[in-house]
Amino acid sequence: MQRKSQTVRIGVATVIILGVIAFLAITGVRANKSYYVTIQELNGMGSKAYTRNLRVAGNVLPGSIRRTGTNAEFVLVENANQLRVSYQGEEPPPDTFKDNSQALAVGTYGRDGVFHATQLQAKCASKYAPPANAQPGAEPAPAPASPAAALTPSR
Repeated sequence: MQRKSQTVRIGVATVIILGVIAFLAITGVRANKSYYVTIQELNGMGSKAYTRNLRVAGNVLPGSIRRTGTNAEFVLVENANQLRVSYQGEEPPPDTFKDNSQALAVGTYGRDGVFHATQLQAKCASKYAPPANAQPGAEPAPAPASPAAALTPSR
Protein backbone atom coordinates (compact mmCIF):
# COMPACT_ATOMS: atom_id res chain seq x y z
CA MET A 1 0.00 0.00 0.00
CA GLN A 2 2.86 2.34 0.84
CA ARG A 3 4.37 1.75 -2.60
CA LYS A 4 1.12 2.79 -4.32
CA SER A 5 0.86 6.06 -2.36
CA GLN A 6 4.48 6.88 -3.16
CA THR A 7 3.81 6.32 -6.87
CA VAL A 8 0.76 8.60 -6.70
CA ARG A 9 2.83 11.34 -5.00
CA ILE A 10 5.53 11.12 -7.66
CA GLY A 11 2.89 11.26 -10.39
CA VAL A 12 1.22 14.33 -8.86
CA ALA A 13 4.57 16.08 -8.39
CA THR A 14 5.49 15.35 -12.03
CA VAL A 15 2.18 16.78 -13.29
CA ILE A 16 2.64 19.92 -11.15
CA ILE A 17 6.21 20.45 -12.36
CA LEU A 18 5.22 19.98 -16.03
CA GLY A 19 2.27 22.35 -15.54
CA VAL A 20 4.51 25.06 -14.08
CA ILE A 21 7.04 24.67 -16.92
CA ALA A 22 4.28 24.92 -19.54
CA PHE A 23 2.83 28.02 -17.83
CA LEU A 24 6.23 29.75 -17.72
CA ALA A 25 6.92 28.89 -21.37
CA ILE A 26 3.58 30.29 -22.56
CA THR A 27 3.81 33.50 -20.54
CA GLY A 28 7.45 34.01 -21.60
CA VAL A 29 6.57 33.72 -25.28
CA ARG A 30 3.69 36.17 -24.90
CA ALA A 31 5.87 38.69 -23.07
CA ASN A 32 8.63 38.62 -25.71
CA LYS A 33 6.38 38.58 -28.76
CA SER A 34 6.42 41.79 -30.78
CA TYR A 35 4.25 42.72 -33.72
CA TYR A 36 5.73 44.37 -36.82
CA VAL A 37 3.57 47.29 -37.94
CA THR A 38 3.99 50.19 -40.32
CA ILE A 39 3.56 53.73 -39.05
CA GLN A 40 0.21 53.94 -40.83
CA GLU A 41 -0.97 50.68 -39.21
CA LEU A 42 0.19 51.94 -35.81
CA ASN A 43 -1.91 55.08 -36.18
CA GLY A 44 -4.96 52.93 -37.01
CA MET A 45 -4.59 50.39 -34.18
CA GLY A 46 -6.48 52.42 -31.60
CA SER A 47 -6.12 51.37 -27.97
CA LYS A 48 -4.42 48.07 -28.91
CA ALA A 49 -1.31 50.05 -29.83
CA TYR A 50 -0.73 50.98 -26.20
CA THR A 51 -0.72 47.43 -24.83
CA ARG A 52 1.52 45.55 -27.26
CA ASN A 53 5.23 45.25 -27.81
CA LEU A 54 5.77 46.55 -31.36
CA ARG A 55 8.39 46.82 -34.11
CA VAL A 56 8.18 49.89 -36.34
CA ALA A 57 10.43 50.67 -39.31
CA GLY A 58 11.01 53.76 -41.38
CA ASN A 59 13.64 56.22 -42.55
CA VAL A 60 15.21 58.65 -40.11
CA LEU A 61 14.10 62.20 -40.88
CA PRO A 62 17.19 64.32 -41.64
CA GLY A 63 18.04 66.72 -38.82
CA SER A 64 15.73 65.05 -36.29
CA ILE A 65 18.31 63.07 -34.31
CA ARG A 66 18.99 64.40 -30.79
CA ARG A 67 21.48 62.29 -28.81
CA THR A 68 21.88 62.35 -25.05
CA GLY A 69 24.49 59.82 -23.93
CA THR A 70 23.26 56.39 -25.00
CA ASN A 71 19.73 57.70 -25.58
CA ALA A 72 18.35 59.32 -28.72
CA GLU A 73 15.22 61.06 -29.92
CA PHE A 74 14.37 61.14 -33.61
CA VAL A 75 11.54 60.97 -36.13
CA LEU A 76 10.80 57.98 -38.39
CA VAL A 77 9.20 58.69 -41.76
CA GLU A 78 7.22 56.30 -43.95
CA ASN A 79 5.67 57.89 -47.04
CA ALA A 80 3.77 60.88 -45.59
CA ASN A 81 3.52 59.41 -42.06
CA GLN A 82 5.83 60.44 -39.24
CA LEU A 83 6.46 58.93 -35.81
CA ARG A 84 8.42 60.48 -32.96
CA VAL A 85 10.69 57.93 -31.29
CA SER A 86 12.44 58.09 -27.94
CA TYR A 87 15.17 55.45 -27.66
CA GLN A 88 16.37 54.52 -24.18
CA GLY A 89 18.37 51.34 -24.47
CA GLU A 90 21.27 49.72 -22.73
CA GLU A 91 23.58 50.29 -25.69
CA PRO A 92 24.12 53.45 -27.73
CA PRO A 93 22.56 53.63 -31.21
CA PRO A 94 24.57 51.76 -33.85
CA ASP A 95 27.15 53.58 -36.01
CA THR A 96 24.90 53.22 -39.06
CA PHE A 97 22.16 55.23 -37.33
CA LYS A 98 22.28 58.49 -39.28
CA ASP A 99 20.03 60.85 -41.23
CA ASN A 100 18.10 59.07 -44.03
CA SER A 101 19.11 55.62 -42.76
CA GLN A 102 16.54 52.87 -42.42
CA ALA A 103 15.81 52.12 -38.78
CA LEU A 104 13.81 49.52 -36.88
CA ALA A 105 12.62 50.47 -33.40
CA VAL A 106 11.34 47.87 -30.92
CA GLY A 107 9.30 49.01 -27.94
CA THR A 108 5.89 50.34 -26.95
CA TYR A 109 3.69 53.17 -28.15
CA GLY A 110 2.84 55.67 -25.45
CA ARG A 111 -0.36 57.64 -24.99
CA ASP A 112 1.79 60.75 -25.42
CA GLY A 113 2.13 59.92 -29.13
CA VAL A 114 5.79 58.93 -28.80
CA PHE A 115 7.14 55.46 -29.55
CA HIS A 116 9.35 54.41 -26.60
CA ALA A 117 12.03 52.11 -28.02
CA THR A 118 14.28 49.83 -26.02
CA GLN A 119 16.06 48.34 -29.06
CA LEU A 120 17.23 50.06 -32.21
CA GLN A 121 18.61 48.63 -35.43
CA ALA A 122 19.77 50.72 -38.37
CA LYS A 123 21.34 50.23 -41.73
CA CYS A 124 22.80 52.77 -44.07
CA ALA A 125 20.67 52.78 -47.21
CA SER A 126 23.43 54.25 -49.38
CA LYS A 127 26.22 51.91 -48.29
CA TYR A 128 25.46 49.17 -50.82
CA ALA A 129 23.76 51.27 -53.46
CA PRO A 130 25.47 51.59 -56.86
CA PRO A 131 27.00 54.96 -57.76
CA ALA A 132 24.51 57.50 -59.11
CA ASN A 133 26.09 57.47 -62.60
CA ALA A 134 26.26 53.65 -62.94
CA GLN A 135 24.31 52.06 -65.79
CA PRO A 136 22.26 48.94 -65.02
CA GLY A 137 24.07 45.80 -66.15
CA ALA A 138 27.37 47.64 -66.73
CA GLU A 139 30.62 46.16 -65.54
CA PRO A 140 32.07 47.82 -62.45
CA ALA A 141 34.98 50.18 -63.11
CA PRO A 142 38.41 48.64 -62.51
CA ALA A 143 40.13 49.64 -59.31
CA PRO A 144 42.82 52.28 -59.78
CA ALA A 145 46.34 50.94 -59.80
CA SER A 146 48.43 51.65 -56.77
CA PRO A 147 51.12 54.34 -57.10
CA ALA A 148 53.81 51.73 -56.42
CA ALA A 149 52.63 49.64 -59.38
CA ALA A 150 52.88 52.68 -61.66
CA LEU A 151 56.54 53.21 -60.69
CA THR A 152 57.57 49.59 -61.29
CA PRO A 153 58.95 49.13 -64.86
CA SER A 154 57.26 46.39 -66.86
CA ARG A 155 59.45 43.78 -68.56
